[in-house]
Amino acid sequence: MSFKVLNSAFLTLIQDSGRFSYSHLGVTNSGFMDEYAAFACNKLLDNDIKGNLLEISFPNLHLEATKDTTLAFTGAFCELFINDEQKNTWCSHQVKKGDSIRIGSFKSGQRVYLGVKNGFILKKEFGSFSTTLKEGFGKILEKNSILDFEEFKGTKTKKWHKNYLPQYGNDLTLRVILSYQEDTFSNEAKELFFNNKYKITSDFNRMACKLDGKEIKSNINGVISEAISYGSIQIPNDGKPIILLKEAQTIGGYPKIGSVLSIDCFKLAQMKIGGTVNFKEISINQAQEKLKKFYSTFLS
Repeated sequence: MSFKVLNSAFLTLIQDSGRFSYSHLGVTNSGFMDEYAAFACNKLLDNDIKGNLLEISFPNLHLEATKDTTLAFTGAFCELFINDEQKNTWCSHQVKKGDSIRIGSFKSGQRVYLGVKNGFILKKEFGSFSTTLKEGFGKILEKNSILDFEEFKGTKTKKWHKNYLPQYGNDLTLRVILSYQEDTFSNEAKELFFNNKYKITSDFNRMACKLDGKEIKSNINGVISEAISYGSIQIPNDGKPIILLKEAQTIGGYPKIGSVLSIDCFKLAQMKIGGTVNFKEISINQAQEKLKKFYSTFLS
């Protein structure tokens, strides 16, 4: 045994960087909702940044370690207790056999990442450890279940530099690359889209984020279903934008005004229902430079 789950928080899932090359079979990519926090967690452990972690979306997870290891916690700022002593997140911590680890209330942000040195010992499905709820892949943590890992007797701990800690607020600007279907939206519709704030509705999960605000209309009712990507902004018939996220379907038939820059989708994943977003246009060249800088930071 390694971790015994004394209490399982709702929607505590195993995730890694995702499941690729199976879209033609209708298999979604899945993966970390917030890659910045997830990669940072693995960096604190000197693990492969794409390695598996627990993605925790609700408080009150309680674990007991049955082996020594080093843990790291990133993502949403939350109460963290080891043997009932409060600890900081965005740090690594050593734990010993018999230690209690408990995640309390979330102060800001929506998803906590918990990793162990060298990752959890699990079997990949379709090339990934990621849990995909609608397809039944992966592992959902349940009370009294066991999560295995290799014993590790470390002596060093690390913490993320304070200058690079994220700030999770209630308002976010999302950068958007207009799509090849932008011509199906009038200039007036695009002005409405870029000059208004939208509220995050309760239809917000690992699959998509539905927004409420000024209605945007396309001059077509739909398109023949086609492949869609992470971050795509669909405009359904009610005119309320839907941003597709990690567990989105692989095809769709609504017109798309554009795509949210993926690194901004990571920030969106930490927003709460009721928060607001606005959109800002960015060129594809600017987007590519932003992505190169983001990933090179973690791969260096």
